[in-house]
Amino acid sequence: MPADIPAPTAATINGEQAPHPRFAVGVLAFCGVVVAVMQTIVVPLLPHIPALTGASPAAASWLVTVTLLTGAVFTPVLGRVGDMYGKRRVLVASLMVLVLGSVLCAVSSHIGVLIAGRALQGAALAVAPLGISILRDELPPERVLSAVALMSSTLGIGAAIGLPVAALVVENFDWHTMFWVSGAIGVVDILLVLWCVPESPIRTRGRFDAVGALGLSGTLVCLLLAVTQGADWGWTSARTVSLLVAAVVLAPVWGAYELRVATPMVDLRVSARPAVLLTNVAALLIGFAFYANSLVTAQMVQEPKATGYGLGASLVVSGLCLLPGGVMMVALSPVSARISAKYGPKVSLAVAAGVIAAGYVVRYFTSHSLWAIIAGATVVASGTAIAYSALPALVMRGVPVGETGAANGLNTLMRSVGQAFCSATVAAVLANLTFLAGGRTAPTLQAYQVVFLIAAGAALAALLVTLFLPGARRSATGTVEGSRDAARDREDGVRAMSIREGT
Repeated sequence: MPADIPAPTAATINGEQAPHPRFAVGVLAFCGVVVAVMQTIVVPLLPHIPALTGASPAAASWLVTVTLLTGAVFTPVLGRVGDMYGKRRVLVASLMVLVLGSVLCAVSSHIGVLIAGRALQGAALAVAPLGISILRDELPPERVLSAVALMSSTLGIGAAIGLPVAALVVENFDWHTMFWVSGAIGVVDILLVLWCVPESPIRTRGRFDAVGALGLSGTLVCLLLAVTQGADWGWTSARTVSLLVAAVVLAPVWGAYELRVATPMVDLRVSARPAVLLTNVAALLIGFAFYANSLVTAQMVQEPKATGYGLGASLVVSGLCLLPGGVMMVALSPVSARISAKYGPKVSLAVAAGVIAAGYVVRYFTSHSLWAIIAGATVVASGTAIAYSALPALVMRGVPVGETGAANGLNTLMRSVGQAFCSATVAAVLANLTFLAGGRTAPTLQAYQVVFLIAAGAALAALLVTLFLPGARRSATGTVEGSRDAARDREDGVRAMSIREGT
């Protein structure tokens, strides 16, 4: 019988005692914010890209699409690689890729180089699930929930910060500056990780499932390309239909293969457990509901006053509308952790979904005042903060410790898929409900209200899914535990390593 893996105590880096775990939590959260900022930093620049690079608007849109694709592909893959070969090692490699992508964008104005750089930046989205996995492995049990809540919330915090920061840069500096700055911050991130984040001793042994990774990547690329480009290509065009058919054919073939290999890219048997499956469905719906807030807020306040509802706000002001939501996400992550500790992450997620839906109800009825718009957007962001904090706790409750990276990577992927479907839905609604205002075509107020109703519906659907999640047992101290305690998790990790090594 193999010996149990000891609980983490005083971690070491290069043979020396690591700094206090508090520093590691702060550094990993900072890495998560930086990576999330990179996903949105180019959005205010998109209308100017054709003039700056000579590219077509369709080519410019790939600066956003390609990050979605590479993020979706590499997040679960790198999560699995981290489980097998070292989470800190893969985290540093992801940050290096981010720096490389930033430098490519900083040194060139050629659209092809910019798209390549943005593809590399998107691949770094795996930093968030890797950070969550490191925190689970290294922190004492009583600190895991609060640290993971903060780490998970960085995806939303960074998105809220990225838009106003990018708008300020675009209006006041050369646009390449933001990529130089992002590259420099990425280097600082790498140095901080090497200084105070220890390597996890917990590994899942076995051979990396390259065929499974390729199958998953192919399925995701076909699906997300069809969803994100369908509006431009035409939903009934040969390209869109062919990609959707390819995704439908590839998915079951990939799934059948994954069920047959000893160390699959995605353990579908674990993923099919109600605790994991329903959490991932909820993540997709929450991702959809959250992203609508980011997509329409800035655009809505920038609409000209001739529309009857637009405020004619500047690019910077429109970006700043999302900043209070980012602040609330920071403030509420420990609140979510306390709710999860006392009542369970299922309750946290249910509360979050209800808050998001309420936020969209506020937005539906208050679309003419800047402060009311900010208030509604902040309510939505507050619910998202609680949801993003609860989701990884639910995932960790349902998977063995040796599969944390891959499982959280898959959950992050589901959020990204939800965002992709949201982007396509919002684009379709705003493009089809229009009128002439001030000599130009603009979305009607009803178009935005329809988006709010759809997003509220997604949040309520997430609430319904959450209600069917398995409950958690209560400990003798009155706190809510997951389906496994720490000792059982470590036993699972030992068993996984032993089986895959053939011992």
